[in-house]
Amino acid sequence: MPLAKLGVVVLDCPDPLALATFYAAVIGGTPKDDGEGWVDLEGQGGGTPLAFQAAPDHVPPQWPSAAHSQQFHLDLDVAQAEMDAVEKEVLALGATVLDAADRARSFRVYADPAGHPFCLCAC
Repeated sequence: MPLAKLGVVVLDCPDPLALATFYAAVIGGTPKDDGEGWVDLEGQGGGTPLAFQAAPDHVPPQWPSAAHSQQFHLDLDVAQAEMDAVEKEVLALGATVLDAADRARSFRVYADPAGHPFCLCAC
């Protein structure tokens, strides 16, 4: 029997509202800013909730680098037929490509505007 249930995944970043807005455009939902450096992404349609916390001295991970570990990343499921279109959208929203050259592979790796790695994964 589990001891606890996962409540929310929180990303540290320099601008919580900006990063929440990025993820709202990618996975849906509405940013709710508490005005004190915390933003919840509400109503994103299921799954584990995301929140964003102000970290003024945030140092983004560097992927792939053992010296600057990615610490964790988000896998975002996308229909295989939509991968190219979704890639264009996340790049237009401010993501950067980390590893997406192998188009035959089932995933592509990006960084969000604060530098956190995430993958678009074909489902």
